[in-house]
Formats: sequence, C-alpha cells, structure tokens
Amino acid sequence: MTTTNTPPAPPVLHVDPFTPEVLLDPYPFHQSLREAGPLVWLQSHRIYATGRHVEAQAVLSQWTRFTNAAGAGMADIRKPGNWRPPSVILESDPPQHTQVRGALQKILSPLVVRQWREKFSVRAEAMADELVQRGEFDGMRDASEAFVLSVFPPAVGIEIPTENARAIGDMNFNAIGPNNSLTQASAERAQPYMKWYEDSMQRSAMLPGGFGDLIYQAEDDGALPKGVAANLTRTFLRGGMDTTISGIGAALHALARNPAQWDMLREQPQLAAKAFDEGIRYDAPVQVMFRTTCEGIELGGIQLAPDTKIAAFIGAANRDPRQWENPERFDLRRKSAGHLAFGAGPHVCIGQMIARLEAECLIGALARRCRTLALAGDPVFRPINTLRMIDRLPLRVQPA
Repeated sequence: MTTTNTPPAPPVLHVDPFTPEVLLDPYPFHQSLREAGPLVWLQSHRIYATGRHVEAQAVLSQWTRFTNAAGAGMADIRKPGNWRPPSVILESDPPQHTQVRGALQKILSPLVVRQWREKFSVRAEAMADELVQRGEFDGMRDASEAFVLSVFPPAVGIEIPTENARAIGDMNFNAIGPNNSLTQASAERAQPYMKWYEDSMQRSAMLPGGFGDLIYQAEDDGALPKGVAANLTRTFLRGGMDTTISGIGAALHALARNPAQWDMLREQPQLAAKAFDEGIRYDAPVQVMFRTTCEGIELGGIQLAPDTKIAAFIGAANRDPRQWENPERFDLRRKSAGHLAFGAGPHVCIGQMIARLEAECLIGALARRCRTLALAGDPVFRPINTLRMIDRLPLRVQPA
C-alpha cells in the first residue's frame, strides 16, 4: 500500500467581507474567521486570510517572508494591469525602506513634535470649550474630523477642505481592497479633486516650515533619493489623516457607551492617550492589511507558494481571545500593548506618536470639561473596504 503526504488544505469561508453589510458590522465575520483556523481561504476573493493575532503579527512584521513591494493592497502591483507607482515608504522593503524611514524619523524630531503639541493643545482646548457650550454635537464632523483637519494638514504644510479630504480618503482606503462597487463609486466621487490633490503635494504648494517642506529639504540635502518628496508627503498625509479621525471617533464612541470608563478618564485625564490606544484596539481604524509571500513558506500549518497574497484582518486580530482576556470589552485598565492597529515590524506606523498626540489633546480636553459623555442617537458608519469609519456620532455632554 502506498501513502502520500498531502499538504493540509485551509478551511474555506464563502462570505465576502467587503460587502457594505459586513463592513457596517464586521465582528461576526471576524469571529468566524478566527474560529475557522489560523489561515483561511476566502473563496469570494480567492485569497488567504488570517484573523488571529499570532499569524497576523507574523505577516505584518516578518518582511523577509512577507513583502510590501508587491503592494499594500489586495492587488499585486507588479502584475500587468495592476501596476501603479508604489508608495516609496509603505510599499518597499529594506534596505530602500530603511533609508527613507530613517530620514523621516530624523525630520520628526522631538523639537518638531513638541512644537506640534503646543499648537494641537491650543486648538483642542478651544474646540472643547465650544463643544461643551453646545451640549450636543457630532463626535465626528464637529470633533474628531474637525480637529484633525484643523491641525494635521497644516502641520504637514497643506490646506485641505473637508470635502476634498473625505472624498480622497474614501477613495484611497477603498482602493486598497477589491475593485468592487465601493471602490469604483469612491473613485468617481474623488475625480473632481484629483488635480488639486496632485498639485497640493508639489513643493510650490507647501506651507513654509511644515513637515512637507522639511521632506523637500531632506531631498535637497541628499538624505532622501531624488524625486520622492511628493510621494512621501502624500503617503504621510494619507496615512495620518483618515486613520486618526477614525481612531479618535472610535475612542469617543466607546467612551460614550461605557459611562464607568468615562468616569475613570474624567478622574484621571492623563489616561486620554490610553483611551485612544484601547479604542483603536477595540475598533481598529485600518481593518485589514495585505502582504505577499517572498518564497514558498508555511503559515498556520498551510504551505503557501511564492507571490501569494495574504489578508491580515487587524480588526479580528485585535479582538483575538487567544491574545486578550475579554477582548470584546473596552477597558482603560487593559494592557493594550501588542495591538496591531499601527501595524507591526519595519512598517509600523511612523507617525503614530502624532496620532496619539492629537487624540490625547482632544480627548483630554473633553475629559477635563465634561461630567458626562453619552450617545444622543445611534451612530452611522460609512462602509469603506479597509477603513472602519463612523460617519455620524451624535453625542451629548454635561459640563463638569
């Protein structure tokens, strides 16, 4: 009798995680994904996926096994029909990535961040005063979105109208996923703003002294390769704007639903940064990232061929009960370190300290002024392929 060692096949899920219905409430799918196995085949898009923390962290951090150079999205940008100019920092691997990231880290010096803190804090305090006087407001459009758009683009050196930012952000984060109706519709909505978007990244459009201006200076000095400044500025703006808006909104939503947690924060406003960190673990802004195998490897007991795309569902991994106790609970006392909301490994978010700073300023300012924070209505989510975004967040506050 002859026996053969057949490699194990992965579990198969037939749900499409990129439909509006699933995107509006992704957590039942996330549970199914985690429980199906460490690595699953998504038949709807013919792609491997993981929702478990150990495997997702490996995919995101082990760059010698999982490359970014094939594109951070679902499509392999090296293949005919999918090609586009890659992001110089997001879609590259060491050593090119190391050089670019090192130059950016020097630009993001403690002095620069300290200057931003002063400006962010002044704006947050003034905005919190206005919101408390109103009593009821939209936690997204009046608070999170309004605050981030008033401080972050100017810090980069760009003036960006709200409608432009929303249309381009939706287009970018839809395009990372499949080429479905959401991607196509958002591309159409963004089309009127595309020339402005490209023009605003050019040196002539940069506000003096902003982060973008410093990137162009680094290119002049030889710290960065020639011709990459506009690409880097675009990536930095895109990566730090929508995700921070989403993350602050997620934290405010969770705090409004958990009065005891708000009371804890109100008594200890220094926990504002912690509230943001737990908020983005609990409801991750970027819900899924993609990597591509560099060679034939094994992941989760499954053999994978070279050039195989893998979807790491961060939203699922951040609620993996194998990693956290009671992961469905929002808890300021939790040790949230290790969550994947900022990615992992060489590509961990380079601007995460800025996102944390923005959140700390705004959430802390509200905590010092508001005795209560509660929902004034049901939140409305905006379905985006790879980004968890609240569109409307009715909130009610009582002054301290």
